[in-house]
Formats: sequence, structure tokens, C-alpha cells
Amino acid sequence: MDIYFAGSIRGGRSDTALYADLIDVLENHGTVLTEHVGTDAVEKKEAVAGLTDVDIYEQDLAWLRQADVVVAEVTTPSLGVGYELGRAVAWEKPICCLYRPSSEHDLSAMIRGNDTVDLLEYETVAGVKADLEAFLHRH
Repeated sequence: MDIYFAGSIRGGRSDTALYADLIDVLENHGTVLTEHVGTDAVEKKEAVAGLTDVDIYEQDLAWLRQADVVVAEVTTPSLGVGYELGRAVAWEKPICCLYRPSSEHDLSAMIRGNDTVDLLEYETVAGVKADLEAFLHRH
């Protein structure tokens, strides 16, 4: 199974360690095409590699098209993640969004109100692991 994991990069990196923990769970069920989202200094690494915004856009869309499922951590608002989710919905990809309701950010109605998106509210990776794995097993 190819898994596209989405999480905020330019919108804020305060959840990088959380993303890495979620990616560890996902890697037990397939190939995470976007494992770099869970690494520190991802923007710096992209710059050092000489990746332009066009390169990143084209690569991410290729991975998104390849993916069997999309898992997005949506607690930190991100224009990029929102865009990716919109494309995934249009391409009828199975989508699971993870959201921590204790955060300072309210969840967008565009996610909460979309009945084609599985929404899992959680506080810890351990607390959401079984539900996330159940989503992956259904798809």
C-alpha cells in the first residue's frame, strides 16, 4: 500500500515529532511516500537539494496520484495540506484526517463537513493508533 501523509510544513512545524510518530505507525502498513514531512529542517533539505517550488509541487502531486490512501494531520492549518486534500477528494482517494480538538485551532468545516473524509479526533498517537490502523485495513 502506498500512503501519502500530509502535515504542515510552511504553515508551522511545531508537530514534526508527532508527524514522525504517525509515520512510524503508517510504515507498518505500507510505503509512506512523504516520510520527509516527519523530519526536521525539511525546507532546508529541499533547498540544499535544489528543489524549486515547481519541483516540490510536481513531485507531491505525482506521489498523491500514486497513493492508495491519504492520511493528513490537520490540527495545524496549512494551505498546502488543504490543497492536497482537495485534489485527493477530486481523485476519490480514501482520506483519513487526524485532528487534536484540544489545540488552539478550530477545524475547518471543509474537512469536518465532508462525509467522504474519515475524521479521527485524538490526543495521542497511542490513542488513535487502533482507529488509524482500522482505516488502513478497510482500504
